[in-house]
Amino acid sequence: MPANVIDEPLAVHFWFPDGSQWTAALDGLPNPALAVELAQGLAMNAHPHGGIGSKNYAEDFAVAVRRMVIELSEAGFTGTVGDLTRATLMRYWLAGSWDREERTRMLLSGFDEVTGALQPEVRAYLEGKPVQARPRSRPYVAYTDGEWERLEAACREVVEGSWRRHQQALRSATTGEDPRSGGSTAENIAWLMLRDGPMSFHKDFMPYIRGMSKSTLARRGLHKVVRQVREDLFPNRTVQIAYSLLFGTYCGIVPDGIDDLELGGVEWAGDTTVLLTYLKGRTARESAVIPKRAVRLLERWLKHSDQLRRFAEGPGREQLWIAHTDNGRGVTGPAPNSRAQRRFSLAIDLLDDAGQSFSVHRGRIRATYEERLARRGWTGRATIDPNHSPRTEGDHYVTPTTPAQLETVESIIEDGQSDLLRKALPTIVLTSEQAAEFAEGFPNEVKRLSLDTAAIVELVGGERDVFTAACADQLAGVHGPAGQPCPARPWVCLLCPLAVFLPRHAANLLRLNAFFSRQFRQMPTENYLRVFGPYADRLVSEILPKLSDEAKAKGELEVTDDDSELPLRPEEATL
Repeated sequence: MPANVIDEPLAVHFWFPDGSQWTAALDGLPNPALAVELAQGLAMNAHPHGGIGSKNYAEDFAVAVRRMVIELSEAGFTGTVGDLTRATLMRYWLAGSWDREERTRMLLSGFDEVTGALQPEVRAYLEGKPVQARPRSRPYVAYTDGEWERLEAACREVVEGSWRRHQQALRSATTGEDPRSGGSTAENIAWLMLRDGPMSFHKDFMPYIRGMSKSTLARRGLHKVVRQVREDLFPNRTVQIAYSLLFGTYCGIVPDGIDDLELGGVEWAGDTTVLLTYLKGRTARESAVIPKRAVRLLERWLKHSDQLRRFAEGPGREQLWIAHTDNGRGVTGPAPNSRAQRRFSLAIDLLDDAGQSFSVHRGRIRATYEERLARRGWTGRATIDPNHSPRTEGDHYVTPTTPAQLETVESIIEDGQSDLLRKALPTIVLTSEQAAEFAEGFPNEVKRLSLDTAAIVELVGGERDVFTAACADQLAGVHGPAGQPCPARPWVCLLCPLAVFLPRHAANLLRLNAFFSRQFRQMPTENYLRVFGPYADRLVSEILPKLSDEAKAKGELEVTDDDSELPLRPEEATL
């Protein structure tokens, strides 16, 4: 059961998909009967029956329950959900915001799904359009190059400085001993904390001090020594935030996915490759192979936090991002709100291009990461953000605002539609006999390819061969500027309407098939299907079956199954 209602005191207890739990307290409200029924509606909206799948979202709905009961009571309503009328709901929704209306609609629908107690006119009203339109969301604005570089540099400075102090503290601890016999030196304090965990001065370390007055302790500044040793040995909140922010700038994973990372989600595939599995709040579990510099940073963090992790308890031991608490006596996970991140921004003194202080926003970090990839010609994703619906994607990134932009967007749509039509055309695969009779046996294809007699001779004779096929016209501009040689990668020919496949191409087609198999072994399935899926499917299901067994058997003798057989760029190589 994802959620259940507790009668006394009134509350709803949630079990979330990531294994965490939370209880929403709903007691003490002025209309208990209405509160109980809305609590039932709240429980029915828990994942997987509804959309409540995280603590933050559940808190928003709990607030909506309390506000609805209180504000309706203040307006004179003393009945239950079954007594609500359209007029009552209209007044309530018009006095509030769109999100309050959205959540209360879901609460009432959830209750009605269980009991069917709503009045028919109210039930029909809930199924209609909302009273208040949802405001248009705005995309995060990417940081400028200067701001991005200063952010990265500031985080790296914190990370590298804390790492050096951590290494020095570990070396010092190897020469230490029990402070009760060896004295309260930094080396002995480090030795003790490695054994017993992070300590506060007054509550944890004082029992190890003998024969010193408060004035002597103050003069020696021993409390500062204890705090400094703790900060050097174990990552504090500032160090934890610096690592996680830098990790986000290196890999571009969504902020809530970074926060919720656990050790079990880090899967090592060799010494330099990590498959990261994380929970995206709005969807489900996702996986990504992170870049090498993110892997190196992750390795350092695991070493940096290893000593502190030994003292974590329960589920906290599995959290990736941990820090010692502000009082120095325990271990905590990521910060529960943005307050710590704002303090971090002030501590590292971040400045924008105008010389003014600015706060770090992790949504902008992700937006900047995507924007910088796009500037480098990155094409590994079909959309800017796969977690957005097509409508949201359009609102954020392709809604035109000027006539010039409108013309550009329309041309992009036309090109996309033309590309879909071209890919839907059947492939042309010829046997040796059919090649000799091409003009007579395939008049429609000859007309579609705009071939004359000389062009047919060149096509069949091999003068127009590219890596995987014979090309009807490399200057046609299907995949690049018209009048210039086609820049497409070898596998793009598999979906190109200008390609003609003949028996002499069997070896290269089989080499390409082997390349797809190697990519499938090293890439996450979702990424592979997005990048290579359509080409691999066309090759296996339509092209290779039409080649003769003799041609394929001869071609297999030439295939050695390595990257040297294909014209690849460095980033396209397989392991």
